[in-house]
Amino acid sequence: MAYELLITEKPQAAKKIAEALADNLPKKESVNKVPYYRLKHNNKDIVVGCAVGHLFTVAEKDKGKWTYPVFDLEWVPSYEKSKQKYSKNYLNVLKKLCKDASSYTVACDYDIEGEVIGLNVVRFVCKQKDANRMKFSTLTRPDLIKSYNEKQYHLDWGQANAGETRHFLDWMYGINLSRALTLAIKEAGRFKVLSSGRVQGPALKIIVEKEKDIQSFVPEKYWQLQLLGKISNKKIEAYHENDKFWDEKEAKKILEKTKGKDGKIKEIEKNQFKQNAPFPFDLTTLQIEAYRSLGVSPKETLAIAQNLYINGFISYPRTSGQKLPKEINYNNILQNISSQKDYKELCNNLLKKELKPNEGPKKDPAHPAIYPTGISPKGIHERELRIYDLIVRRFMSCFAEDAVRETVTLKIDVNSEIFIAKGTRTIKQGWFIYYGKHVKLKEEELPEVKRNDIVKVDSINKLEKETQPPKRYTEASIIKELEKRNLGTKTTRAQIIDSLYQRGYIVEKAIQATNLGIKTVETLERFCPEILDEELTRHFEVEMEEIQEKKKEGSEVIDEAKKELTKTLKHFKENEKKIGEGLLESYKEGDELGKCPECGNTLKIMYSKKTKSRFVACSNYPECTKTYKIPQRVLIRATGKICEKCKLPIVRITNGKKTQEICLNPECPNKKLDKEEQKEIKELQKNGVNKKCPKCGHDLVLRSSVYGKFIGCSYYPKCRYTEKLKNGNGK
Repeated sequence: MAYELLITEKPQAAKKIAEALADNLPKKESVNKVPYYRLKHNNKDIVVGCAVGHLFTVAEKDKGKWTYPVFDLEWVPSYEKSKQKYSKNYLNVLKKLCKDASSYTVACDYDIEGEVIGLNVVRFVCKQKDANRMKFSTLTRPDLIKSYNEKQYHLDWGQANAGETRHFLDWMYGINLSRALTLAIKEAGRFKVLSSGRVQGPALKIIVEKEKDIQSFVPEKYWQLQLLGKISNKKIEAYHENDKFWDEKEAKKILEKTKGKDGKIKEIEKNQFKQNAPFPFDLTTLQIEAYRSLGVSPKETLAIAQNLYINGFISYPRTSGQKLPKEINYNNILQNISSQKDYKELCNNLLKKELKPNEGPKKDPAHPAIYPTGISPKGIHERELRIYDLIVRRFMSCFAEDAVRETVTLKIDVNSEIFIAKGTRTIKQGWFIYYGKHVKLKEEELPEVKRNDIVKVDSINKLEKETQPPKRYTEASIIKELEKRNLGTKTTRAQIIDSLYQRGYIVEKAIQATNLGIKTVETLERFCPEILDEELTRHFEVEMEEIQEKKKEGSEVIDEAKKELTKTLKHFKENEKKIGEGLLESYKEGDELGKCPECGNTLKIMYSKKTKSRFVACSNYPECTKTYKIPQRVLIRATGKICEKCKLPIVRITNGKKTQEICLNPECPNKKLDKEEQKEIKELQKNGVNKKCPKCGHDLVLRSSVYGKFIGCSYYPKCRYTEKLKNGNGK
């Protein structure tokens, strides 16, 4: 029986689309736990199948010697190159469903990545040159029916070609630059997998430049004169109009002049100003605001927003648009949201007036700004509810009136020296009411005064201060900076920053470039600055936009990139050993951790080619056999401290944003287990873990490290899966 095959991006999307289009209930079937759905829509037979993200990935053709440059690449099934072997089952089910299909419709997310996923299924699985295309921004029934009824009769080839070009470009840069760095440090005498990429290099350089500004900053002393007093029995604080005194003598002179004197109000200034209602969220502003208001990282915000979208609670989050078109039906959305008790009164207030959103300047041709669909969220976690609340309140705030605030400035005359007090308060709440707890503004209300009112001065204090270095980037502010410089895309920027954490180039929430990150940038700037070239990266971003707009061919951009990359890598190869030596310096500085307790030589971080893992051993190894296990893929540095209990070095371990100091000795008395933990350990030692690794299927076993006891995969180091003990000890 012939049918139309709808290809979706993920299983949850397949379920939503099938339920929306079915005349009655869709029939769910599955093969090897992969679901698909049979249904009738207007009496037409449809089968909805699903991918599970990218079923194909870019890989090197005829992989031989590990070298660079390599440009011979192809699309291959993802399961061949990934640990996610389950994707093979999804590929096989789609192959099965293609056999009886008479037409094909791509219903993946309507963006570049969704287009590439659909394109690859169409040409490699369905063996078709083109397909129909559904376009939707929410997974709600009305939108999906409309999208199906108004589907295009061809793929969005602008998106498809731009997406494929981006994959090829990122692969060529990522593989070649990472190999070059890794081989350079190997040439210098150490094996260490390093990475870089088309955007990663420039992003790291931006962070390192900030780090160098902070390190080179020389604080300068200054003084302020603070007045503490009362007017009409209400406390008041003011500062001398000069603000900063760079000469302490001048501050002392004024301090003497005003000693024991009261003041009087010389001038009163009132300034009212509007705070416009906010723009709707695009992805970047959502990530920035979630970090500011809720402390949720940009990467996690995207993951949560994607889940809210898949469940039908919000519109598509990977948008760069700040527009809310009338077609989404503002009234209907607010009426539906009003059924949720937290927003009922707020929505009803908005529904009394004409609805016109305060839109931002940014446009996205594929999707509107992020908005709630009105479907009440169920079955989601507290963290997801917080992001949902932020999105709902932002949406409501866009339709609200401007807020009005007032700043009052008082000039206080103390023996002809002027001190200034300022306070700002809200006099009209406007959109603040709707944004609720996400409005974080100080309310500083000064007492009501008249000219010549007396200010009783309690004290005038000379405060010694220092100028402060530039602020470090946060995950949110660096993403904003990358967007400002047109580096990366709305969906890749958070992942790029995460990669810098994972590789040990940066640490901490207030982002700090590590010695490795600094040395990498310094070395590349000296010997191969092209890798860090922000202009070239931005140039390719513009060209990919032109591909999407069908102003340029993808093959032209790929050929240009090959030429540029060939020149860069030739230059790199000429300086390979020098680059490797430069990178090696940063490792050598961090390798020495302290004295060996057995022979007094130096404990160092070493690398085993056999197990492909790091460990700590004596510099006299193997004559001195003292060794210690350490966690992999984390940054480990000496602290100079010695454990009071076991006299072994205490090291600083940084895993991404988390840093802790811990003794090298896994059996250290400081890591002594309580009774419950001891009982659990004994049971595991006696009976075993009796569980399989969820990642690779091998046995889980009891293991130990500097963190203490924990459960880990027996297939280590090939599989690094771990679990905490039930009673909280360990990793």
